[in-house]
Amino acid sequence: MAQQTNVVLIGKKPVMNYVLACLTLFQNGNSEIVIKARGKAISKAVDVSQILIKRFLTDLKVKDIKLSTEQLKSETGTVSNVSAIEIKVGK
Repeated sequence: MAQQTNVVLIGKKPVMNYVLACLTLFQNGNSEIVIKARGKAISKAVDVSQILIKRFLTDLKVKDIKLSTEQLKSETGTVSNVSAIEIKVGK
């Protein structure tokens, strides 16, 4: 599966690192980006999208939001459900 170039995956780093990554993608010519997160990082993904829209690029809009549940298998073999979000932001 090929990685898309306009996707920012949210993890454990500070919020502003992801905001800067999004700004860099917009500066490189992307008209829309996708912010993806799972589990506890979902709130951070929402923060990133709102900081982009409210503070930096005020002409941006949320184009689409997709919510899903992914099943993850642990090392012991148990299956757990993890929530996931994709936020599409564009001009």
